[in-house]
Amino acid sequence: MSKGMPIQTAVLASGNKGKLEELNLLLAPTKFQLLPQSKYEITPASETGASFVENALIKARHASRLTSLPAFADDSGLVVPSLDGAPGIYSARYAGQLASSRQNNLKLLEALGNSRSRRAYFYCTLVFLLHRQDPTPIVVSGEWHGKIAEEARGDNGFGYDPIFVADEFQITAAQMEPELKNRLSHRAIAAVNLIRSIQHRQGQE
Repeated sequence: MSKGMPIQTAVLASGNKGKLEELNLLLAPTKFQLLPQSKYEITPASETGASFVENALIKARHASRLTSLPAFADDSGLVVPSLDGAPGIYSARYAGQLASSRQNNLKLLEALGNSRSRRAYFYCTLVFLLHRQDPTPIVVSGEWHGKIAEEARGDNGFGYDPIFVADEFQITAAQMEPELKNRLSHRAIAAVNLIRSIQHRQGQE
């Protein structure tokens, strides 16, 4: 963060505690402190888009409109090519609208069964809006490639972390220390791109 630059509040268009903690760490070099939309009693936007990008924009504009604050939104998920891209944009509700992460993980493991085609990647889109009608939103992405484990392992992280094994690793994302995951993950890659874009707009480069 540049010296003397005041910290500005922005809303994160999510109530996911894990995402909030990760993004506040990853986006520390910017002048923004993220607060969850739940703090403002905002009902989550309907994710009616057909892609991660569309859904992230929908969520960011919704949160910015209701708070009159700059908004960040993350839309991310796990993509398994052998399952035609599932769970994809439905990652958070793969096993049902109110499904837990454990239920989603179990459904994915069942869908793969004994398949030898276990390649997968996490995909993340991050969006930043200065205001709800921002005509030039910053949109960036990141990917993290690996494979699906045969069983869940580890207690760190969230979502599909217990069954995702990144390339060149033998442990799942949920077995990684947070500091390591925050250097490697799809969200970390997207965050680096977002920081660079925000700083460029602010003339800090």
